Amino acid sequence: MASRVLQKVGNGLKLTRNGVQMNGQVILTIRSLSASTNKNREDSWFKSLFVRKVDPRKDAHSQLLAKKEDTNLYKIQFHNVKPECLDAYNKASEEVLPSINADSHYPCELIGTWNTWYGEQDQAVHLWRYRGGYPALTEVMNKLRQNKEFMEYRNERGKMLLSRRNQLLLEFSFWNEPTPRPGPNIYELRSYQLRPGTMIEWGNYWARAIEFRQQNSEAVGGFFSQIGSLYMVHHLWAYKDLQSREDTRNAAWQHEGWDEVVYYTVPLIQHMESRIMIPMKTSPLK
Repeated sequence: MASRVLQKVGNGLKLTRNGVQMNGQVILTIRSLSASTNKNREDSWFKSLFVRKVDPRKDAHSQLLAKKEDTNLYKIQFHNVKPECLDAYNKASEEVLPSINADSHYPCELIGTWNTWYGEQDQAVHLWRYRGGYPALTEVMNKLRQNKEFMEYRNERGKMLLSRRNQLLLEFSFWNEPTPRPGPNIYELRSYQLRPGTMIEWGNYWARAIEFRQQNSEAVGGFFSQIGSLYMVHHLWAYKDLQSREDTRNAAWQHEGWDEVVYYTVPLIQHMESRIMIPMKTSPLK
């Protein structure tokens, strides 16, 4: 092979033991070229295991994943209640929150309100929808500050809590919009902390996967965070009971393609959590 290469190059090249020489100067060594090529290939293959190639995008992830026909914004609240105060907290919430939901003066809707049954104990979870996005949220907050009943409830509530946190969310375009449903049901809130930069991949896989989880109308809503803990996804499911949950989840594995979705989405997750929740008496999601 070396002699054929030299013949093509011309009479001015001389073959040396280590490479190709012209006018007494080594300009390229065949051994070095071969070694360098192999090394580059190995480096390229090795780096491909860790380097993700992402197509440049000019749209925010929220614009690519959220529904376009409306500007719904959601808020989810997590209240960790002092164990001895849980009954009083539930009673106060059931008296005040439905009145806000029923008042057209406020551009918001109470989607659901629950106590955690399995997961974090003595916890209340509230999910609100604001039709009109951030302006609607701001309007509600300003009006609630003028609502004497709510401010009294808020002050009393503060004495019952150990901690609280919230997140502002958008809903995935391929999920159902949450609507009131009759009961009795239990609800599972599955929360996923994704690796930064993987939200588009998650959305692409779940746009197909949701088809496998509609057989028993168990899918309630799917959301991703905008403010609060970022790259957080929440999937909300409804089941008749724990056994129904087990049967429904096992049935998903009988659908061709479900195993592929699980295989490719699990590496996107940094942390995941499941809560089994019981609706409060006045929750629209029963």
